[in-house]
Amino acid sequence: MKRHAEIAGAGFAGLTAACALAQRGWSVRVHERGQRLRTTGAGIYIYENGLRVLAAVGAYEEAITGSVATGASADGELVLADGRKLKADLIIGADGSNSAVRDAVGLLSKRKYLVDGATRLLIAETEQERLAAADGATTIEYWSRTRRVLYTPCSERDIYIALTMLDRDEVAKATPIRKDAWKAWFPHLAPLIERIGEQGRYDRFDLIKLSRWSAGRVAIIGDAAHALPPNIGQGGGCAIMNALSLAVHLERSADVPAALDAWERNERPITEHAQRVSYLLGLPTTWPPLLRTIALGCAGRSKWVIRQRTKTALHRPTGT
Repeated sequence: MKRHAEIAGAGFAGLTAACALAQRGWSVRVHERGQRLRTTGAGIYIYENGLRVLAAVGAYEEAITGSVATGASADGELVLADGRKLKADLIIGADGSNSAVRDAVGLLSKRKYLVDGATRLLIAETEQERLAAADGATTIEYWSRTRRVLYTPCSERDIYIALTMLDRDEVAKATPIRKDAWKAWFPHLAPLIERIGEQGRYDRFDLIKLSRWSAGRVAIIGDAAHALPPNIGQGGGCAIMNALSLAVHLERSADVPAALDAWERNERPITEHAQRVSYLLGLPTTWPPLLRTIALGCAGRSKWVIRQRTKTALHRPTGT
């Protein structure tokens, strides 16, 4: 018989899982709390591992917007805010770092709020930037004490900007951004900062670890399972890798709990490696500028550190 999955969350992880399961003969229904599928006005880094996943997935069958998941049970039941309880062979919690599905089945082991966060946004690319990007897009990060401006061309039309600061820095994390303050900290970037409008959302970075990635017929993926700071750009990559590999392991076994156990044993080590490296590379943020410059310079020259930083990006995901 055709197996069925109910998925909470239509982000990278949820939609990738939906695509991969649908390709393998499952019926899939995706629940998204927002009223429509949309971007948040930010960029997501996708390295080689993520590109391999994107090449491996097709399209999902059905998504329901305005549908809020509030809980789940290990025997395969998704609970919605309107009181409905939906039975399925598999429930997937891809509902972000504040996951109601994860918390309903008691899998959270650790949630560590980090000292920093970021306001992320997109701005329109100028003709000059478009011509420069044609010669090869360049990512540049500028520092001013504990504040950073990350600049990355991310499409033929858009520039991704991430403004990073300590969470206690109320002026820096204000939205809409305080252009006067950011121009004072980065005077050479004043023309760029002036182009920023009212857009942008601030999020504090956090690190999430679970006791297990599944409970019975419930699997947790994406930020709900393994949120990590963006220092190696692998939040999206790990999310879609684990979504695809979940479908592959379920294809290999008709026993859902057994398939979920095998999935976690096989996939968790590379994700936890990404978490460790990303966390450690963020520690110099609070160090004195001279010490931070020396540490980051040494890290940039160390072949061992480079191997650790790129290990996840070079990993060949299950199913690709």
